[in-house]
Amino acid sequence: MKLIFGTSNRGKLREASDILGPDYQLVCPADMGITEDVEETGETLKANSILKAEHIFNIAHAACFADDTGLEVDALGGAPGVHSARYAGEGHDFAANRRKLLAAMKDVPEEQRTARFRCVVTLILEDGQKHFFDGVVEGRIATQEMGTMGFGYDAVFIPDAFPRYTMAELGEDLKNSISHRGMSLRLMADWLKENVK
Repeated sequence: MKLIFGTSNRGKLREASDILGPDYQLVCPADMGITEDVEETGETLKANSILKAEHIFNIAHAACFADDTGLEVDALGGAPGVHSARYAGEGHDFAANRRKLLAAMKDVPEEQRTARFRCVVTLILEDGQKHFFDGVVEGRIATQEMGTMGFGYDAVFIPDAFPRYTMAELGEDLKNSISHRGMSLRLMADWLKENVK
């Protein structure tokens, strides 16, 4: 089954392909000639994932999915949350986002560094029906960056499942086995196998 995954991030595309397996051919919007970015104006992760998926569907009229992911830090009242990608401001990259986060958490004691990654996937089938899949991984914020194998906030997030390592130290297979996006995508893959022949 061919699916358009609403991302320009090749790391995310590879991760999704690994999780969904050989029954699914994933392509990026750019592969279909869709190059304009969608402004993420939603106030929730779900709203933004819907915006991105609808944008692709309205142009390609093909089965597609998009996700929105956020890091929710309890000591920061749930921030950066829906603003995770732009936490350090427009035009900044994830290295700047990580630096800002670590600075904001500088004086927060270990027991108060709890956080979670949350991912919401919106799948739109060819008939226009929408389906939603949520994944959450609990953990805490490290005091410094560790590891080089991930992207986004992986180098500062220590998952509860592997409390001695950041997500960026786990390697793709281990990370995919516990990640929020992995959880959402596995739920989506299971649903597709059951419901789409």
